[in-house]
Amino acid sequence: MLYLVATPIGNLGDITVRALEVLRSVEYIASEDTRTTGVLLKHYEISRPQIAFHEHNEQRAGERIIGLLQEGKSVAVVSDAGTPGISDPGYSLVRRAVDAGLPVTMVPGPAGLIMAAVLSGLPLHSFTFRGFPPRKSGPRRRFLAVDQDTPHTLIFYESPHRLLAFLEDALAVYGDRPAALANDLTKLYEHVERGSLSSLLSYVQEQAKLKGEFIVVIAGKDG
Repeated sequence: MLYLVATPIGNLGDITVRALEVLRSVEYIASEDTRTTGVLLKHYEISRPQIAFHEHNEQRAGERIIGLLQEGKSVAVVSDAGTPGISDPGYSLVRRAVDAGLPVTMVPGPAGLIMAAVLSGLPLHSFTFRGFPPRKSGPRRRFLAVDQDTPHTLIFYESPHRLLAFLEDALAVYGDRPAALANDLTKLYEHVERGSLSSLLSYVQEQAKLKGEFIVVIAGKDG
């Protein structure tokens, strides 16, 4: 059986009882970063062999995992934080397993995009998750423009190094819409900054140093 197991996005106490049961029972754990997963496993006194499974070896490691599944082995896939397959490795492996007729299931749990969306205070009757935008301004603005007229609330992931440039481009493409910026969710310094895109831009400009992954939530057109 292939298990996709959601793990905490920050606070280790957010793992589910079922996730711990599965991680203790499987024969292998496929991890985006074995060191990061090692911290989680050590915290809960779980000892299982890990297989590195990330974007740079997804093809090769995926073949090995499928081989193990075909031998009747059980494998749990985890990302560094949250739900595997969402802006992390996982989709291609699920597709392979399904195509091979192998059993696949999921242990649901934390997802940063959902927490950020709920805490944003923006409408959530419908929303669109766009993941990480392109790194360069031109492609990024074209990427943003695809949703320029959508009424759905938009959710993006962004690194601290490109956050300022992203907000500048979002303001240029969307205008000064209501928005929220979430950082360090479930951790000691959890913070959600709410306002308009221009106020978020000013907030980021005033920060001495940005750390961690950011989630930007932007209201849809006329939202």
